[in-house]
Amino acid sequence: MGNSRFDATDWSNYSNSNFSGKSTAQIFTATKMAKALDPLNIKVREARDSAANPCSTPLILASDVTGSMGMIAHKLITDGVPTVAKEIYSRRPISDPQIMMMAIGDARGGWSNPEGDQSPLQTTQFEADALTLLEQAKSLHVEMGGNGNGGEGYSLAHYFASNRVVSDSWEKRRRKGYLFTIGDEPCHLDNKASELRRVFGGTFERDYTARELADAALRTFEVFSVVLVNEGYCRSSRKQVLDNWNQILPERVIQLEDLSMLAEAIVSTIQVVEGANKGAVAASWGDKNALVIANAIKDVASRSGQSGAMRLA
Repeated sequence: MGNSRFDATDWSNYSNSNFSGKSTAQIFTATKMAKALDPLNIKVREARDSAANPCSTPLILASDVTGSMGMIAHKLITDGVPTVAKEIYSRRPISDPQIMMMAIGDARGGWSNPEGDQSPLQTTQFEADALTLLEQAKSLHVEMGGNGNGGEGYSLAHYFASNRVVSDSWEKRRRKGYLFTIGDEPCHLDNKASELRRVFGGTFERDYTARELADAALRTFEVFSVVLVNEGYCRSSRKQVLDNWNQILPERVIQLEDLSMLAEAIVSTIQVVEGANKGAVAASWGDKNALVIANAIKDVASRSGQSGAMRLA
């Protein structure tokens, strides 16, 4: 964890050997959640400085894996994560990225599955090198569930980031990490104590709103929702999904029109938050892609000081 650096060649060689031509189901073969990725068994995830990464920055990529959204995990593991890492090293908006992958399901039951998903949240370690992250990522249970209840459990990622992550970036330098949830559906506006206990254990004495959990994560992370506006549920319900997310993360909603540009949208968002000019960032991806990126980052603001958001018990 953090004792080596990302190598695009390592990732490419591994990906070509293990994933080339394979479907989501062929890559992600797990039929249940691995104990090592289960938040019930995770006291803390650490993103720490090291000789190889002396100024580490935590970066969480949290993929919706319900319904048809397993394609996001497929995109990330094949070429999304390496593009993010390569471009961050090249453009240098942040230093020494350490990447965690999350898989988001839904702890809440619904008409299609009253019990809720088997694997509502899974998290890798933070890793700075390609092969170690890949070994964990391919163990994710891409359940493709979702329960017909009008939303997904994106807030679970926000809770984990605010309560189960520690980093030298924040503790030593008061610099926030980055958290991106990626999906096509609304986020549940409430989070029931019983659901939180099921995912995280411990004692929750009350329900929490999605805004409360997002605000808690915003204390130590720059938090964004990447909404895939032309995919899945959002294709027919764009306004509903965007209105939902704008209640939870105003000015932090990335409307992505082309899934193939996911990595570029993530890197561009980081650049803008760190002070880069939006027009220049969009143009840097070439004429063919500039409009997609410009539309995606149009509401993103530069870093505006640290949040006074709470930390949940």
